[in-house]
Amino acid sequence: MTLKKRDVEKFKNRLIALRAQINQTLGKVSEDVKRREEPKGYSQHQADEGTDDFGQTISIEISGKERSILRQIERALEKIEEGSYGTCDVSGEEIPFKRLEAVPYATMTVQTQERYEKGLL
Repeated sequence: MTLKKRDVEKFKNRLIALRAQINQTLGKVSEDVKRREEPKGYSQHQADEGTDDFGQTISIEISGKERSILRQIERALEKIEEGSYGTCDVSGEEIPFKRLEAVPYATMTVQTQERYEKGLL
């Protein structure tokens, strides 16, 4: 089933909103990490420092995943401009509408994505 123009426009709007949301989140995480890197002085207890370091590690890991999703969103928006949105980047097969509804930045079919994640591509 080929996507209708209004469906593509709906997905484009969702992707743009999602991109803005992720950029906002990344900005907050970046500010949080910078704030935690500021000198704490000698009154900071070692256990508190360890907790802060753990929190910073989690923030950095989350921001890495967010950046990955952001790259996928950018690719999906490129595909919309190219006119190839809804088509798998690897196999050329159509990505099911339900998958795009669930993951609007999907650029591969589920089967291809699984092969990619297993390192088979």
